[in-house]
Amino acid sequence: MIARVFGDRRRLAILRRVDRPAAALLAIAQALVAAAGWFVEPVWLAVAIAGQLVLGGVVAVRVIGPARSDLGLARYAIPSTAGIAATLFGRLIPGGLSLLLVPILAILLWSVTYLELRLERGAGGRTIGVVLMTGILFGAAAGLLVLFGVQSWPTPILLVAAIALPLALRAADARETMGVQGVGQALLHVLVVVQVGVATVLLALPISVMAALIALAFYTWSGAVDALRGPASGRSVAIEYGALLILGVVVALFLHRP
Repeated sequence: MIARVFGDRRRLAILRRVDRPAAALLAIAQALVAAAGWFVEPVWLAVAIAGQLVLGGVVAVRVIGPARSDLGLARYAIPSTAGIAATLFGRLIPGGLSLLLVPILAILLWSVTYLELRLERGAGGRTIGVVLMTGILFGAAAGLLVLFGVQSWPTPILLVAAIALPLALRAADARETMGVQGVGQALLHVLVVVQVGVATVLLALPISVMAALIALAFYTWSGAVDALRGPASGRSVAIEYGALLILGVVVALFLHRP
């Protein structure tokens, strides 16, 4: 009896240290749904993606909490977007190895929600937020390009744009750019991603390189807009971030094997 009492106290102490335990439980559920989507036919894959939308919506309502005008609304779409990207990207990993990554996936999905909670409290995390969104876009782009095939474009590129839109809106919200201006910045952000995606298709690059360049374009545009809002001049921003994107293209061309 004494051991049981002390054991219960330990479990309660651990739970008190976990910020909103529902976030961890929902991340585990998202990871399991994603893992199920890795081994099924496309029809059932659509069901798994629908499940991610439902679970992501539950995360938004149950964990993130009520809307705040200073944080924007796009943050409510990020858990679902992360779950969809995990479901698509996991299909590229060999079966036995992918099952070993399910616990890591649960932690990554939880970190997406935890980061939103930190931002809500004003505890920073904007840089890691952009990195996470870049990773989400990379996973979704790679999964979609393999699922539909490069030859079927523009379908996969349009779907990549649909994934990039809530991420671009969230990046605009993180810059405290709301309303029409925020939507305009997000649409320009998506346009850059689509342009780079079409260019990679026309260059017939490997799919992994295509997805990496699409994600690099997203990251570069986010960084450039952030820098322009500071004291940096437009010329220096264009040189710095333009050189980064050009470097990625050059590396991709060197890796290309016709």
